[in-house]
Amino acid sequence: MTKIRLLHSAVAAACLVMTLLLAMPHAFAQGREMMNIGDQPGYVPNEAEEELPPEYKRTAVFYRTTEAPGTIIISTSDRFLYLIQGNGRALRYGIGVGREGFQWQGLQKISRKQEWPDWTPPPEMIQRQPYLPRFMAGGPGNPMGARALYLGATVYRIHGTNQPQTIGSAVSSGCFRLVNADVADLYDRVPVGTKVIIRQRPEL
Repeated sequence: MTKIRLLHSAVAAACLVMTLLLAMPHAFAQGREMMNIGDQPGYVPNEAEEELPPEYKRTAVFYRTTEAPGTIIISTSDRFLYLIQGNGRALRYGIGVGREGFQWQGLQKISRKQEWPDWTPPPEMIQRQPYLPRFMAGGPGNPMGARALYLGATVYRIHGTNQPQTIGSAVSSGCFRLVNADVADLYDRVPVGTKVIIRQRPEL
């Protein structure tokens, strides 16, 4: 009888551990969701700040999809960008996404690519953050980061950032940000015309 109770206790403990492990990424994302950080033009992060938490580091993963290799799939809710490799594989990048009210979904193509892009905050952003410059030339302290991939005719981009601590959070005005090393890696892998699918929820 004692052995049965011990077995039941062990099974219950194992189930609890698995539940906690499965909940951790979502809980972590929720924690980072609370970030309320404005843009910091001119700030240049150091090497230690560029180091991402393990769950958001660039990595090869198994990914089931019918999309062709070379397609980019953005999962807003999971805070990941996937570059499809084929044969059930993808490169996964941790990203920052639009905050509440600025998230969107749809189908786009990369219409333009730019190294060290300039930054011209739109009037709506300046209204929310009056301290922002009206124009800032590209460079390490530019909030657009090291590279930008422009999405169709929209105002949105996949770009770098000078705020690596915001990766995994919902903080932007609708663009998708990666740390500079990751956006440079992605930039070199995809051409203009690349298909980009933006999803707010994972595909079942």
